[in-house]
Amino acid sequence: MTLGQLQTTTTDLLLKSISGSRAQHLHSPTSDTDIRGIFVLPAKELYGLNYTTQVANESNDEVYYEVGRFIDLLTKNNPNIIELLSTPDDCVLFRHPLMDSIKAADFLSRLCKDTFAGYAASQIKKAKGLNKKIHRPMEPARKSILDFCYIIAGNGSIPLKKWLANNGYTQQECGLTQVDHFRDVYLLFHQQQLTDGTYLKGIASGDSANDVQLSSIPIAVPHLAVMNFNKDGYSVYCREYLEYWEWVEKRNDARYQNTMSHGKNYDAKNMMHTFRLLSMAEEIATEQKVNVRRTDREFLLQIKAGAFEYDDLLKMVDEKMEKMDDLYARSGLPDTPDLKKAEEILVNIRASFYRHSI
Repeated sequence: MTLGQLQTTTTDLLLKSISGSRAQHLHSPTSDTDIRGIFVLPAKELYGLNYTTQVANESNDEVYYEVGRFIDLLTKNNPNIIELLSTPDDCVLFRHPLMDSIKAADFLSRLCKDTFAGYAASQIKKAKGLNKKIHRPMEPARKSILDFCYIIAGNGSIPLKKWLANNGYTQQECGLTQVDHFRDVYLLFHQQQLTDGTYLKGIASGDSANDVQLSSIPIAVPHLAVMNFNKDGYSVYCREYLEYWEWVEKRNDARYQNTMSHGKNYDAKNMMHTFRLLSMAEEIATEQKVNVRRTDREFLLQIKAGAFEYDDLLKMVDEKMEKMDDLYARSGLPDTPDLKKAEEILVNIRASFYRHSI
C-alpha cells in the first residue's frame, strides 16, 4: 500500500477527512491542511508478509491508518484517533458505509482521563520547559568543570578560577588528592612545592573533561588549599546545556517568534491545545461524546493570541485537573473499551470489505 494509491483512489478507503485545527475551527489563514484517513489493506497484502499499519507523507500532514491499527488505537482511547472518528461532517472528504459500524460510544471509557487529560499534563510540562528555556538562555560557550570548583576560604568559599588568578597559578600547574570520607572534596597542591622531579597532572585534563583528575603527591608536602567540585551541579548544567542547544537547533523559528511576539514568553499554540484537550476530557466524562468542533473557540484563540499571563493559565489548568478524577468517577463510562466487541467490529468490516463469509 502506498500513499499515492490512497491519494488517487477510494478503492481501499473507509474514511478520508480534513483534520487538526481546520476541523476544530481553530485555524488561521496560514494553517496547514491536515488529512487523516482509514484504509483496508488489500487481502493479498493482509494475508502475506507485508502488513502495513499506516501510511504518511514526510511531514505527517497526511496520515492514513489501516483499519486494524485504527481499531487497536481506538481501544487505547488515543485522542487523535477518537477525534478522527468524530470528524465534523463538513470535513469528511470520503466516507464508506462500513464506517457506520464504528461508533465512538462503543469505545469511550475512563481511559480518556489518562489519554486526553494525561497528554494535556505532558504538554504543560513541555510548556514549563519552554518557559524555562526562554527565561534562562544558555551562553554558547560551554562551561568547564573549573567553573564548578570552589576553594574554602575563611568561613566561606571563592571560585577556583578567582583563587588561581589571585595566586598567579594555572590549573595545569596544580594537582589534587582526594580527601577520604568527604565526597568531591580535594586537597590542592602546586608544582613549585615539588622538588623530586614529580609532575602534577593538573586539575582537569581539558575543557571537555567530565571530572577532575588526581595526582601522586609525596605525603610530607602540605596542601595549599581545600577544593570542592560541585559534580552534581556540573552534571545538571551539562544536561541542560545539551537540551537547550538541541532545542535552539530544532525549534520552529516562525512559531518561536510568534511565542516571543505576544510578550508572554510561552508557547501559546501549545497552551491552546492543552486547554482544548482538557475541555474535551471533561466533555467525554459529562456528555459521553467527542466535540471536535470547538464551541469554546474564542477562549482558545485568546490563549493562542497570548491574552493571558502564563501563571494564570497554569492556575486554570490546575483547577481543571483537580476536577477530573471526580468527573470520571461519576461518568458511568466503563474502565476500558470492550475488546471482544472491538474485535467483532473489525472482523465484520474486513469480511464485508473482502466479501468473505466468516
